[in-house]
Amino acid sequence: MKVLVFLEHHGDDLTKGSLGVLAKAADLGDGQVAAVVVGGGNLKAVAAEAGRLGATKVYVAADDALDPPLPQPRVDVLDAIVRAGGHDTVLFSNSVLAADIAAGLAARLDAGLNWDLVDITERDGRLVGKRPALQDSVLVDVGWRSERRVALFRTGSFEPAVGGQGDPEVEEVAVRLEKHSVGARIVDQHFANEGGPSVEGAEVVVAGGIGLGGPENFALAEELAGALGGVVGATRAVVYAGWYPHSAQIGQTGKTVSPKLYVALGVSGAVQHKVGMQNSKVIVSINKDPGAPIFEFSDLAVVGDLHAIVPKLTELVRQRRGS
Repeated sequence: MKVLVFLEHHGDDLTKGSLGVLAKAADLGDGQVAAVVVGGGNLKAVAAEAGRLGATKVYVAADDALDPPLPQPRVDVLDAIVRAGGHDTVLFSNSVLAADIAAGLAARLDAGLNWDLVDITERDGRLVGKRPALQDSVLVDVGWRSERRVALFRTGSFEPAVGGQGDPEVEEVAVRLEKHSVGARIVDQHFANEGGPSVEGAEVVVAGGIGLGGPENFALAEELAGALGGVVGATRAVVYAGWYPHSAQIGQTGKTVSPKLYVALGVSGAVQHKVGMQNSKVIVSINKDPGAPIFEFSDLAVVGDLHAIVPKLTELVRQRRGS
């Protein structure tokens, strides 16, 4: 089994989800795992970081034609690497870009594709993936019937490795793009959270739900997040009501997060939302409804008026961090 991990990066920073998949890939075999980074400019720093965090070999495909990021040119690059290197398994951490690449690569290689996985193991010489089903109430085993396999993992399924092998073997890859792959181009980009931290990679998330009562009350979540050094998230109902940007939405149709601390303010805890945050290490919920579903999977449940509790909590956090 030869595993290749696609490492998505923003600037010189590899995404946490990609690094988590890299760590898992290293556990599948004898610790030897290859990764690929694709983009424009100088990718030496990104390749070195990949080695420090688990990759023993890094394929580097650097070409200005690969920026800004579009999926089809990356399919061309990965297709060439897989065929030349004899890789039979390609792993991705889910994102809008990665999902497009994984689907295109599976079609190009005539490979089986399993998505929304949360784990993968080797059993009797075969790979077996685990995927949530029945509204995430059970885990089912899934497999591949093809010789080549593509897997797309739910963000936050694995934690990045603390340290790796050190300096990886780096192989620079010549970029050859198909004519049809350069037919589309990005003419403009806008980032809703430009200059701010991403909710997906945050170690502390303070999420607001309909229980906040109105968009003006998101100031409570923002102040608490600021005191804790975290970011603000939102439920689907809040986003659909126009109270907060879609970029902050957490859940099945939004972002998947796995912070060290997740604070839910006025969040009922519907299954759709649970899907996006259930891998949080510690979950604290504040809600006036003692029957709120979120209390069933919270580590600390506070029943009460969040409008009275949160300002006091924020002040206590500021005092503690200031001392």
